Amino acid sequence: MQENTPSLLKSSWFVYLLRCADNTLYTGITTDLKRRLDEHNGENNSNKGARYTRHRRPVSLVYSETLSTRANASQREYAIKQLSRKAKEQLISASSRL
Repeated sequence: MQENTPSLLKSSWFVYLLRCADNTLYTGITTDLKRRLDEHNGENNSNKGARYTRHRRPVSLVYSETLSTRANASQREYAIKQLSRKAKEQLISASSRL
């Protein structure tokens, strides 16, 4: 009999902010921050990065949050995208002080 543990069945979702080489900000969601950052930066000849970041490399991770479901991550991504540039910078700044 195989034991089902919640930690194996559930994966965490992340909402993240990237700072691009031109100092713009990009918001997205993923289950694997390292892999996604590598994709955005074109590592391993990957063409999976977003079109927006493809021409603004290199990008660096400046903020992330962990959420329990894709729906929650998508909702938070939308909320962050609605913020002004100033509010996003404050979010980044507040998280770096923790």
